[in-house]
Amino acid sequence: MPKRIVGLDIGQTMLRAVELEDPDKARPKVVRYREVAIPEGVVDAGEVIETNTVATLLRRLWIDAGFKTKEVAIGIGNQKVLARDLTIPRQSRALIRESLPMHVQDLLPVAVDDALMDFYPISEGQGEHGPVLTGLLVAAVKSGIEANIAALKEAGLSPVDVDLIPFAMQRAVGTTTPETSALIDIGAVTTNIVLVTGGVPQFVRIIPIGGDAITRGLAAQLEVDVTEAESLKRTIGMDPAGITAEQQQIARAVFELSGELLYSIRNTLNYFANSRPNVQIGRITLTGGGARLRGIIAVLAEMTRTPVDFGNPFQKVGTARGYQAPEPAVAATMAVSVGLALGSGS
Repeated sequence: MPKRIVGLDIGQTMLRAVELEDPDKARPKVVRYREVAIPEGVVDAGEVIETNTVATLLRRLWIDAGFKTKEVAIGIGNQKVLARDLTIPRQSRALIRESLPMHVQDLLPVAVDDALMDFYPISEGQGEHGPVLTGLLVAAVKSGIEANIAALKEAGLSPVDVDLIPFAMQRAVGTTTPETSALIDIGAVTTNIVLVTGGVPQFVRIIPIGGDAITRGLAAQLEVDVTEAESLKRTIGMDPAGITAEQQQIARAVFELSGELLYSIRNTLNYFANSRPNVQIGRITLTGGGARLRGIIAVLAEMTRTPVDFGNPFQKVGTARGYQAPEPAVAATMAVSVGLALGSGS
């Protein structure tokens, strides 16, 4: 088990990396955190397109941050990942993995030989023909994972773990209470949602929309460049309180442009709740860069009639000497990186 590991979150617009000390201990410590912007077109929904550019960014990231290890855990979570409920006869893990291709061959956009698959059991039960396991079937297209690993290796790094982003979210900000909670990571072009009960993931959905659509819509409406639109979105957001009349017009535009994302989130939560009448979602926890949108917590709470807060990975990890935990909104952007690093110790 490595004494230190870096959890690397490869997003559309940002590389975010957390170095964790003693990931297998009860309370690991964050040693360093660093992020670096990714030029447009270099990464597509978490999949590396320009290997050389990303490798260069990674080398710079390691030097600037002063990371002391080259062992890295990365995540996957985009539209090329399939996550579905699955009930199968209870059998050994080896036999389960051997049978997975027959369950996904009609669901994947590629041949099963071009996909990586796994099954995460949630519960046991009794079926018509004997004992069964119910869980989550996860399948991912190999090419995207291989491209990301190639960029790491070109940068001189050693990938030691690849994990699903929703599971990383659960490790970083999930709880083990009986209450069912929705963990939602809003990225630039992808939103990952995992519903968790008693510390066990019950349901995963990956929505192919994120904060970038809001930024680009705002840029088009205001006839400004994307950088300025992103700044306006972050600082003004969708909360009309305490701002000028001109800023309120921008806030209304941001609110309207956020509609598709917010309704997709609400519809996902409604689908989960309707398919499980005896389960009530008690809390929504937001992570990712999109969680920093001013006013989104209040709007989402009103739409879903559910308490909403920032995910704080520092409730589960400590900090090394010389490192101070950031404010909640910033800590929420670190959650996936922390969770990926935590997974390497499990």
